[in-house]
Amino acid sequence: MGEFLRTRRGRIGPADVGLPTGPGARRAPGLRREELAALAGVSVDYYARIEQGRETAPSDAVLDALARVLRLTDDEHAHLFALADRAAGRSPRRRPAAPRPVGQGLRLLLEAVRPGPAYVLNETNDVLAANPEGYALMPGLGDWPPGRRNTVRYTFLHPAARSVFADWRRVARNCVAHLRTVEPAAPAATAVLVAELSAADREFAALWGRHEVLVKRGGATDFDHPVIGRVTLANEVLTTAHPGNRLLLYQAAPGTPEHDALVLLAMAAEGTGGGSGPHLECWERHENG
Repeated sequence: MGEFLRTRRGRIGPADVGLPTGPGARRAPGLRREELAALAGVSVDYYARIEQGRETAPSDAVLDALARVLRLTDDEHAHLFALADRAAGRSPRRRPAAPRPVGQGLRLLLEAVRPGPAYVLNETNDVLAANPEGYALMPGLGDWPPGRRNTVRYTFLHPAARSVFADWRRVARNCVAHLRTVEPAAPAATAVLVAELSAADREFAALWGRHEVLVKRGGATDFDHPVIGRVTLANEVLTTAHPGNRLLLYQAAPGTPEHDALVLLAMAAEGTGGGSGPHLECWERHENG
């Protein structure tokens, strides 16, 4: 929690909150502790204890005040509360659910949305199931053993990812911000993945240190694909009946060049042996939070 607050304090300058900048340059960017404390209505000593980890149970009112001064987004505000819950040893406000296999309903849905590429993901983006187009959209993902199939791992460690994602840096930044968001709810699984990726990729480690948070709710992704070429696909993220699991779906309106590209992708997936039904490898991972 303290590190998150420090990074956010560094983003807000005195002028942003109506304070004079004063003469000379500051030794560090952002608000000073005493400035943030005054604006939030708490003592400098109390805020320092929060940031240093010596105060582990600030009230919701104090957290709300800090979030207001630091101009946190809704996602960052929720993340601050989740970090506070963990620091205080409280159960997260949304309990992580025990893992379970992907049900028949989701399997049928993955088949029904074809040729749209679709995936069932858990909180840390492990691929619990996917349709043939899903694996075809991210070349090489399906070649990994089921236990290693993870879209964040793919983004940073698979050699195809940096060319398949036309705006790789945007995708990478969003991946890391998502992991920061789910860390309080799934600390053990997140820690294992973060340790692996931090050791393997310096860009991941640098992005992780920025403490950005993001709840993925849908948008558009640019691809430069070896089969279907340059294409922009809309994506939607749907929650499932199992807390923590999500359905990620890429789609395009019928009759558009993008939809034609998805039909071509489906044909390519069938040509590699995925056309006889949904390619739905399901596997279970035991998560300790």
